[in-house]
Amino acid sequence: MNSVLPVAVLHSRHAETHAALADSALELARLVLVRGPISRGDLARELKLSVASLTRLSKPLLDSGLLIEGELLVDGTVGRPVRLLDVRADSAHFVGVKIAGDLLQAAVTDVRATVLAVATKELSDTTVDTVVDGIVELTQALGVQENVTVTGVGVSLGGQVRPDGVVHRAPFLAWKDVPLGALLAERLGMPVVVDNDVTALAAAEQWFGAGKDTQNFAVITVGAGVGYGIVIRDHVIRTPDTGLGLGGHFPLDVNGPLCMDGHRGCSTAMLSIPSVCAQISTALGRPVDYDEALALAASGNKVAVAVLTAAGKALGKLMAAAVNLTMVNTVVLGGEGVALFAATESTVRDALQVDRDPEAGSVNIRVASADFTEWARGAAAVAIQAQAFRF
Repeated sequence: MNSVLPVAVLHSRHAETHAALADSALELARLVLVRGPISRGDLARELKLSVASLTRLSKPLLDSGLLIEGELLVDGTVGRPVRLLDVRADSAHFVGVKIAGDLLQAAVTDVRATVLAVATKELSDTTVDTVVDGIVELTQALGVQENVTVTGVGVSLGGQVRPDGVVHRAPFLAWKDVPLGALLAERLGMPVVVDNDVTALAAAEQWFGAGKDTQNFAVITVGAGVGYGIVIRDHVIRTPDTGLGLGGHFPLDVNGPLCMDGHRGCSTAMLSIPSVCAQISTALGRPVDYDEALALAASGNKVAVAVLTAAGKALGKLMAAAVNLTMVNTVVLGGEGVALFAATESTVRDALQVDRDPEAGSVNIRVASADFTEWARGAAAVAIQAQAFRF
């Protein structure tokens, strides 16, 4: 898995000035970032270190300003005041950019992936030059707007991305073997990480969302297509096949509609926004967008209710397959089509339960925002993971 972990592509003038922390210091910094403010005692227990060893390990991080100490607080477990360690959130800033078919969505964040500002740019075309120009423009504009120095950039897109930032395949852009990371690093003069959009979203959840409560969870996204990612033992799973959209054609209903690739009742055919809208539009004899589809179902329109009920059942079956096969008990739902869950929640939960063993643990469902900014935040998260602890 580590062989396909995305790495930051560095511009030549930065390549020799950035040094990674040692593994032990990196894990310390990561824990403080994810769990902070946190006491040295709690950190020592999680890292299985003595408090004295942890103090020595944290000193260079404190000296650098990456970690800070809070005010003295009474720790009820020991009865004496302690200073909690935390990460200085404004110690670095990152820009995340999601490449969509005709749009760039960007966000500038602090080191905790808190979104400070967002910006979008419509694309006149999807040529490499146009996309690179747009990302450079948005990155520079957001830095100026927030009066911050951007220290790294993350870019996500639907497709297969190599660890070195080369977009091996992105059909919706008609790209093949595009060295996007290197092109952007050269133009921006800063580290750039490129990743698949669903795994980037999973990375954001790993450090800043569901991963705070569990080491293992699945991510399912519903939108223009259907995406699937998984985190096991605090590691986002990436393989050479990541980005091929393998979860998008999981069979769910033998009587369902066909997807564009000819698969009957697959997850794309049952759940994607284009398919849901197409089914209702065909039956009603007029164009229907997703918002109207949801509104029609809420008002009792029989066609919309039937289509969305089938989609809700399919979503429950997909979630059951994800948790059954990986033995995780948390599912994060995301994507611009995630409103399907709220519209059909009881149907989803019933279908999920039917496909679960009666004695299996309960499944925790976490619904992420449908805001497209979540994708940009995910892109920023992979840049944070790669760059936040480099000096």
